[in-house]
Amino acid sequence: MAAETIPAGSTTDGAIQVGQPTDARLGAIASYDVADFPVPHGREEDWRFTPLERLRGLHDGTAEATGGVRVEVSAPEGVTVETVDRTDPRLGKAGKPVDRVAAQAYSSFEKASVVSVAKETVLTEPVRISVHGEGGTAYGHQVVEVGAFAEAVVVIDHTGDATLAANVEYLIGDGAKLTVVSIQDWDDTAVHAAQHTALVGRDATFKSVVVTFGGDLVRLHPRVVYGAPGGEAELYGLYFTDNGQHQEHRLFIDHDTPHCRSNVAYKGALQGKDAHAVWIGDVLIRAAAEGTDTYELNRNLVLTDGARVDSVPNLEIETGEIVGAGHASATGRFEDEQLFYLMARGIPADEARRLVVRGFFAELVQQIGIPELEERLIAKIEAELEASVA
Repeated sequence: MAAETIPAGSTTDGAIQVGQPTDARLGAIASYDVADFPVPHGREEDWRFTPLERLRGLHDGTAEATGGVRVEVSAPEGVTVETVDRTDPRLGKAGKPVDRVAAQAYSSFEKASVVSVAKETVLTEPVRISVHGEGGTAYGHQVVEVGAFAEAVVVIDHTGDATLAANVEYLIGDGAKLTVVSIQDWDDTAVHAAQHTALVGRDATFKSVVVTFGGDLVRLHPRVVYGAPGGEAELYGLYFTDNGQHQEHRLFIDHDTPHCRSNVAYKGALQGKDAHAVWIGDVLIRAAAEGTDTYELNRNLVLTDGARVDSVPNLEIETGEIVGAGHASATGRFEDEQLFYLMARGIPADEARRLVVRGFFAELVQQIGIPELEERLIAKIEAELEASVA
């Protein structure tokens, strides 16, 4: 399929446009065909923070699929789970791949999993999708479709060891509510690159909570597009980057539809030599998107020397008829004064350190809304801190 270049203020086939902000981002290629994307060399804006040599060939076509990823879905009544081939019309509906790895994943997968929640169904239990790596290289595709006025929570849990490139699509029908919790709890040897694209319907609500702990390299590309007015998107994320890990989150919200809202809040903690976190937050408010209300926030807590953070919020506004728009980014070291304050009240240093970091993440952990998951993530954070002390 030929490449598609999407200029500002235009749409494709009367449907959703998938663009990127200016500074060489509007007019970016969106295509299902990997051949339409040049091989990145690390000098490009989209790739300048990514250590390409650690992608194990996902970016240049040399990574051959060997299997080794097991996907299992546990779903309550009212949910349909299907394994489909590439001809299923729901695949690619949310938007085309916008970088070479995502296009490689789309060109290479054989079967996709589709999880569908029927219209007006309100789930009382979450859908759980387990993606477990068993040491191989794989390309994947998943679709979560929520019908009109339905409500669902989906948990996608990545564990084990794998080299995985994937696309995940969320199709949220009119008036529907979808919450997705995507956990990257890989072994430290895993590589994971994925594009997550949500298509939000009229008066629909989408909430995403991305949690990244494990992996040698994790590069996630969450994206939101709106299908009709009244859509709301909340994107939350937390990451804990340890010795030698590279964790990269590149967000893009395309406000091309009037009277929609978005809110982004990501927080990260880093510790250890060569720990590297990257957060890119791109929000575009197009000329047609009057009545937009948007805000994005990134906070980073550096716990030790030797760690590095790159945080780049971008906001492009093409109309003055908006409700509000803003962004904020801050990176700071662990405050010795906070530690001293707690220790002066009889709290041991290790416990005081845990309390400060737990408080830093608490607001985002509470967005998950699943007690056992919240407890698991807090325990994981504390385990990371204990490892650093040891």
